[in-house]
Amino acid sequence: MNSRFLLIIAAIALGLVSVSVFTVDEREKAIKFRLGEIVRSDYTPGIYLQLPFVNNIRKFDARMQTMDARPTRIITKEKKYVLVDAFVKWRIGDIEKYYITMAGDIRQANVRLDPIVRRQLTQEFGKRTIQDLVAGDREAVMNILTANVKKEVEKYGIEVIDMRVKRVDFEDDISENVFNRMRTERDRVARERRAKGRAEGERIRADADREYTTILATAYSTAQTTRGNGDATAAKTYADAYGKNKEFYSFYRSLAAYKKSFSNKSDIILIQPDSDFFKYFGGSKAKK
Repeated sequence: MNSRFLLIIAAIALGLVSVSVFTVDEREKAIKFRLGEIVRSDYTPGIYLQLPFVNNIRKFDARMQTMDARPTRIITKEKKYVLVDAFVKWRIGDIEKYYITMAGDIRQANVRLDPIVRRQLTQEFGKRTIQDLVAGDREAVMNILTANVKKEVEKYGIEVIDMRVKRVDFEDDISENVFNRMRTERDRVARERRAKGRAEGERIRADADREYTTILATAYSTAQTTRGNGDATAAKTYADAYGKNKEFYSFYRSLAAYKKSFSNKSDIILIQPDSDFFKYFGGSKAKK
């Protein structure tokens, strides 16, 4: 009987301990209630005690959550419509505010976040043109959106970590206009580069032509100088030879003339027989 009673007491004690001890995981946030009233919410990960039947503990997921906003049709500064798809990364900040405003429900928090995100997208994208959205500083816009949404949802105990735009779709006519503008810009850059290439090519060809002309002029000048020097040397040589033996020099020049005149069998020359040209032929003597 005593042993059975002790077992019952032990079981009751074990049950009381099991309902009196609770743990908070690092991925959780916890609130302690006393008869439905919040008495504590600043729990850090660890093991804690509570009064059974008086206190109760509720735990909530403290990990990062993702809210995919519904695609929003926005009119830009230049009165053009775009379809923007965005998402928000958030987690529980103030657990008491989160519980009071959202009842601790993640789905309800996402429902509350959606219109706020869409309103901020409409306001910020409405201040900018399509060119700003396509080629502008997208990072600066995202930082502004994140800060605005974060400030607006603090009252719900939600901490916004980041906000990003997944895609921006344009209507067909807008897309065509954007692509045409991009093509025009690329064509302009291509024309500029081709023009620079042609100008550089003309400059290189002009330099080559100038260098070619300079080289030819220098070569011609050198050739003329060399030829003149050669002619002067030849004339001097002839003059020296003529001065040493005039008769031999005359005979030598006559032989050269004969050789040049009769180099081809078909050559014909008409000249007086008693001309000086035949001075050295068969004793003929030229007339004086």
